[in-house]
Amino acid sequence: MSPSVAKPRLGLSVRASATTLNNITDGDALLEFRSSLRNPWGAIASWNKTTEFCSWHGVSCSLKHKNRVIKLNLSSEGLAGTITACIGNLTFLRTLDLSWNNLHVEIPSAIGHLSRLRYLNLSNNSFHGEINGNLNNCTSLEMINFDSNMLTGEIPALLGGLSRLNAIYLQRNNFNGIIPPSLANLSALQEVYFAFNKLEGPIPKGLGRLNSLAYVQLAANQISGMNHFTGTLPVSLANATKIYALDIYLNNFTGSVPPEIGKLCPALLSFDTNQHTATTAQDIFNLQDNSLGGMLPSSITNLSAQLQNLYVGNNEISGAIPSGISNLAGLTRLQFTNNRFTDGNHLTGLLPSSIGNLTQLLHLLTDNKFEGPLPTSLRNLQQLTAALFANNKFTGPLTMEIFNLSSLSFYLDLSNNYFVGPLPPESLVDLRLDSNSFNGSIPASISKMKGLTILTLFENMLSGEIPPELGLMNGLKILSLSHNNLSGHIPESFENMTSLDMLDISFNHLNGGVPLSGVFSNVTEFLLDGNLGLCGGIPQLHLPPCLPNSMQQNRWKLHHILKVTLPIVGILLCFSLVLIFISLKRKQKSPSTALAGSHLIDDKYPRVSYAELVHGTNGFDTSNLIGRGRYGSVYKCNLCLNNTMTTVAVKVFDLQQSGSSKSFISECEALSKIRHRNLINIITCCSISDLNQDDFKALVFGFMPNGSLHRWLHHDVQSSEQWHGLTLTERLNIAVDVADALDYLHNDCEPPIVHCDLKSSNILLNQEMVALVGDFGIARILPNSTSEQLIDSKSTIAIRGTIGYVAPVIFVFTVEYGDGGQVSTCGIILELFTGLSPTNDMFRDGLTLQKHAENAFPGMLMRIVNPILLTVEEASHGNNLHAGRNATEHISMVMLSITKLALRGAGGAGS
Repeated sequence: MSPSVAKPRLGLSVRASATTLNNITDGDALLEFRSSLRNPWGAIASWNKTTEFCSWHGVSCSLKHKNRVIKLNLSSEGLAGTITACIGNLTFLRTLDLSWNNLHVEIPSAIGHLSRLRYLNLSNNSFHGEINGNLNNCTSLEMINFDSNMLTGEIPALLGGLSRLNAIYLQRNNFNGIIPPSLANLSALQEVYFAFNKLEGPIPKGLGRLNSLAYVQLAANQISGMNHFTGTLPVSLANATKIYALDIYLNNFTGSVPPEIGKLCPALLSFDTNQHTATTAQDIFNLQDNSLGGMLPSSITNLSAQLQNLYVGNNEISGAIPSGISNLAGLTRLQFTNNRFTDGNHLTGLLPSSIGNLTQLLHLLTDNKFEGPLPTSLRNLQQLTAALFANNKFTGPLTMEIFNLSSLSFYLDLSNNYFVGPLPPESLVDLRLDSNSFNGSIPASISKMKGLTILTLFENMLSGEIPPELGLMNGLKILSLSHNNLSGHIPESFENMTSLDMLDISFNHLNGGVPLSGVFSNVTEFLLDGNLGLCGGIPQLHLPPCLPNSMQQNRWKLHHILKVTLPIVGILLCFSLVLIFISLKRKQKSPSTALAGSHLIDDKYPRVSYAELVHGTNGFDTSNLIGRGRYGSVYKCNLCLNNTMTTVAVKVFDLQQSGSSKSFISECEALSKIRHRNLINIITCCSISDLNQDDFKALVFGFMPNGSLHRWLHHDVQSSEQWHGLTLTERLNIAVDVADALDYLHNDCEPPIVHCDLKSSNILLNQEMVALVGDFGIARILPNSTSEQLIDSKSTIAIRGTIGYVAPVIFVFTVEYGDGGQVSTCGIILELFTGLSPTNDMFRDGLTLQKHAENAFPGMLMRIVNPILLTVEEASHGNNLHAGRNATEHISMVMLSITKLALRGAGGAGS
């Protein structure tokens, strides 16, 4: 039976939706609400009967009516699962905010019992189905936000009966039908956001009579009478000198932006998402989400001093920022970054010191190629609340001026640059200093930043012990110190950090006992892999027990003794093996090698000579070298076969390498017995003497123009070769192809064959990106054909293959067996979707690729997914505002299913 990959289904239904409401307390209702949710980040882990429910995270109670919940705010807490009908028992609820989670259910009808509800926010989830009719009972509603879900059906007319509504957000769903005319009854209505749906028909005329209506967004629908403007932007717009806002967002304007528009003085100027183009400095104007190229012109500095927002992100602008940017003294937001997080704008050079003259700036965002130090003039930006300098080439030590800005209270991101030196002692709410070259110790004074919620320092060169004072930062939610040179024990004070949702201290040099309580009680909330010498902790960590101090000292002594003696023993052993090898070489060559390849040299395989292979590879020139393996090298070769010049791949065995002759024979035996669309196609072999009368052995295969899977998963980013990453569909197809190949070898081939060395470099891709398994050099041909006999024979088969690819797990639907248990290729499927090889340097000291995936399952799989896949999948979804969200959701569903399948075979977390 050939394996197949089922379409993942993550749909969850509302549990007990028909449950009748009763007189249970608000606390009991909250506990039932909690029981139906998955809580990977631990936001509601503290909800239990040992504490008063009014003090639980996200819960607010009424001062007047004790023990009655009036606000439930669990936004951005990573929640998933179902919502029970018990939510309807919270009848005093005024605010319900479950936005930015992973809820994949229908909107519970029980919400209709919340007659006091004023603020309902379920945005940025995966709610599906239609808006429930019970919502018309929530007559106190003032705001509804269902943005960015998967809701369907028509926008219900019942919304027009909720007389207090002043804002309705239904963007980015799948609503169809017309805009209900009943909305014209909402005299308090101020904001309507229905963009990015499938609405049609006319805009209700009654909306024009609502005096309070200030914002209407209906873009990206099929509404009749909408603009969809084309052609060029008229120069006459420059005559509208009194204009307050000019927004032609989401049309199809083409051509260049008239420079005369620079005379306008609007507070808002947006030409986003059109088709404006430019190639020279004279053609360019400011606006993002177009195709503007060239350098940023100095004329941009002639814009009005009253201009408040300047966005030039998501274009192809290059060069330096004009120093005259300081003329735009009214700017409060300045953005040079790329909104879709690709390659930025490629602005280069120094960040001009004149930027310090923009004293009204609130936000400064840049994701480009700036270099050099940050200008000291940044100290003048006394209104600055957020600054993004990530993903540039800034160098030197950090300037203290930016840390002395008292207004900088939102976030500061300096990650992915080349900053050096010690860390500064001051900071703010969100501090990201990761992926630089900071050295020295972490200053204890950083703990004085009481408002800090995010601190990321990973991938630096920090050393010394982790300051225990960090454990006093009670507001901290995310702390990442991974991939540094930190040593010593994990501070016991970390157990008391009740606000901490995620702690990552992996890949340092920490030792000693792992605490048991606090964040360390839930294995999904912390990472500590890659630290030698850690012990204890909760059982799920599978760490060795901590020894008494005296035993630890003895172990330390033994470790250092072995560190000295083992290399000496190794040298002596190697010397002995060399002597044995020389002795064996002097003996007469085994007669069996003369018959090598006799399986293939018959009438059905063409004969090729050594001279033909030399000529076809230009003397086995390195320019034709495709790859190297354990027993030889593979060359691209042009051969004349059946009177046709054909490109083939020639695997030349290095007969000086021990075991290569045996590998040649094994591969000939295996290849002579197999024929399958997902197995490498053998053309012929050559076993002869070369010009020096030395043995020469080679196999000739069909040429695979797309190379190996390893090349696609671990592409050299420095290479000049044109390359695109594998899409999600391609990765799934490759997984199925490899599973088909193994299923054939194990179940349909007579006799069965065990490959024994399945890895990404042995999986090749043809012109149509179909995967073929190759390299049968250490394959085993079994004497029995049935799966039961295959299992029974495992005691006679030695475990073979590349270290890292022989973990005891199952690859999709097939198993390879070896001495002492199962030998698996699960590493391939995990490598496909994480981009990490099982032999990666990070996998040591007990950490494997399987363990890495198991630690992330199920709530943090998007943290280990291959970043290239995210970029490729977003591009494949099309260049629209939905792309990033749709791609992430799609990948998230597949990652959950595919990882569960892999770990289920391993007996791990997915079982």
